[in-house]
Amino acid sequence: MKPMAHLGVGIGWRPEIADAVERLSGLDWVEVVAENVCPGHLPESLLRLRERGTRVVPHGVSLGLGGADRPDAAKLAALGERAVALGAPLVTEHIAFVRTSSPVLEAGHLLPVPRTRDALDVLCENVRIAQDALPVPLALENIAALFAWPGEELTEGQFLTELVERTGVRLLIDVANLHTNRVNRGEDPAVVLDAIPLEALAYVHVAGGIERAGVWHDTHAHPVPPVVLDLLAELRSRVEPAGVLLERDDDFPSEAELAGELAAIRAVVTAGPAAPAAPITAGSADAARTEPDPIAELDPVAELDPVAELDPVAESGPVAESTRTRVALGQAALLSALVAGTPVPEGFDRRRIRVQARALAAKRADVVAKVAPELPVILGGPDPYREAFLSYAKDRPMTSGYRRDALDFAEDLLIRDLPADPAARRRLTTWWRDRAGAKPPRRIVRWARTLSGRAA
Repeated sequence: MKPMAHLGVGIGWRPEIADAVERLSGLDWVEVVAENVCPGHLPESLLRLRERGTRVVPHGVSLGLGGADRPDAAKLAALGERAVALGAPLVTEHIAFVRTSSPVLEAGHLLPVPRTRDALDVLCENVRIAQDALPVPLALENIAALFAWPGEELTEGQFLTELVERTGVRLLIDVANLHTNRVNRGEDPAVVLDAIPLEALAYVHVAGGIERAGVWHDTHAHPVPPVVLDLLAELRSRVEPAGVLLERDDDFPSEAELAGELAAIRAVVTAGPAAPAAPITAGSADAARTEPDPIAELDPVAELDPVAELDPVAESGPVAESTRTRVALGQAALLSALVAGTPVPEGFDRRRIRVQARALAAKRADVVAKVAPELPVILGGPDPYREAFLSYAKDRPMTSGYRRDALDFAEDLLIRDLPADPAARRRLTTWWRDRAGAKPPRRIVRWARTLSGRAA
């Protein structure tokens, strides 16, 4: 496997901190959530960064490569388009599932896949499909989890190692997620780092979180704690990473605080002693910054040369549909318990599943508020909005994304003659009609929908 191009120290680009990111001194690169940018209408801030030679890497969150279904061709094409538009040396995604197709349910978040042979077979085939469709190399991130699956057959290290050996995919190691899994699942990060093939490392994520009632929440909304920087140092003692990136998604601090966190990360990365650095394919850090279009310099096929030069498809063959069905049934039962209130499947920690369900509902409420910021205003503020949305979400799982969810929430309120204030209800009706283009269905229609749903 060829070494990664040098990236350096970077930060996750978000619209809320775009101006601050442009002013940060010594910034080598940025990562952008792929689903939040449009190839034909890139934000001016990203265009200016690219003109300065700052590399931009798209980071996907919606493929769900760990899901039982094969990857969606349109989503793969969209991710590839963003890589080309941004001149990215690679794209990244997650080892997770995010939806089920039977029943149709959306988690709205990254959920862990079971470390079983069946789930690994499905993941490997999905990864190979993605690799064939993407114009640049792919790297996959280990995720943070609040719970463990019962009956797992492999450790995290074994799971990741076999994934790399069978597909040649690269790894994006999030050291904050390693800490999360230490607290929540009792997994030793040092054991994981010792077990995985660090020669496959693409780059590293660093982020903050918070512990509540013995559960670590990977919030990306808190400062990076010393324990996560210590894990970065643990990794640095084994290998010199091609890139390290600070993630922050909410409760954004001042520009000075962001600069301070980047400085702390850079201090760990540049501290010695460390493992010998891998050769850098794109030259020095300065050279990388002066060559913003790395696609022309990379041969994706060569870059993805599998470990031990195996032919992954020939070695393992296609996954049997019965295997995908077994994985699908397990994921559907779990996701339904998390978002639709069905019984928790046997073997799961029920308390942890309740914590995860509350976290999913809270995130769903937060994202809908960002997608439709008028709704909290119409409903009288963040607290009344949140209370109303969480009540709605108890028996209305998301099935078609956050924008549809916002419309369904507003429709549900109007059918129930809410909000109580007539003026607010008129405003909500206008808002709904402007976006849905129709009159909310009458109560009898709602009852019919409910009854048909129960029958199904």
